[in-house]
Amino acid sequence: MARMMLFFSLMMLLLAHGQQRAQPGGNDALTLDGARPIMDNARVTIWDLSWTQGVPALMERTNSAAVWVSVAPVPGEATYWPRGAVRQAPLSKTPMRSIVIVLKDSPPATIANPSGYPNAFPRPGIRKILENDRVIVWDYTWTVGQPTPMHFHDKDTVVVYLKNGALKSTTPDGKSVVNGLTVAKTTFNARDRVHTETLVEGESRAIITELK
Repeated sequence: MARMMLFFSLMMLLLAHGQQRAQPGGNDALTLDGARPIMDNARVTIWDLSWTQGVPALMERTNSAAVWVSVAPVPGEATYWPRGAVRQAPLSKTPMRSIVIVLKDSPPATIANPSGYPNAFPRPGIRKILENDRVIVWDYTWTVGQPTPMHFHDKDTVVVYLKNGALKSTTPDGKSVVNGLTVAKTTFNARDRVHTETLVEGESRAIITELK
């Protein structure tokens, strides 16, 4: 809770700083329009962060490592910021939006796979964006009507969806649930799960961060 409050305070300081610098008609101001908390648990704190008129400028310095997933204007870019690194906004005159996944110093959570099914990742058609000692980040696009292999999640994951659609999750006993997806919807999915996924409506692309 203390970490979350500290992070929230940093965001508010940045907002105030951006408002002080903002000048009508100028293109050199950094204005944070919104810093909306999504979730906080033992492993991560997640924010939906939007800003406009971005220029290379200090955005925040924190003692925690973080993964930033771009939602706009270029969806799907992922950046890992190590502990204490200076975060900077890229040069842009268009509104920008990212999902910010702040990593907590929780014990490693990868578990053995006793299921007899393959691990969730890698899988056919997936692309690995980055990997280090904290995370593995994947870029995956589902195809309508084509189920993924039945698989086991050996790690906790944070999933940032980039398109609007509906994804059906089916467990080995045949039970299914359909989840509606919207751009920037972000979920935390706990490890130790077996299921298959099928896109049943619309489109679906996600940036998936596995927590080691």
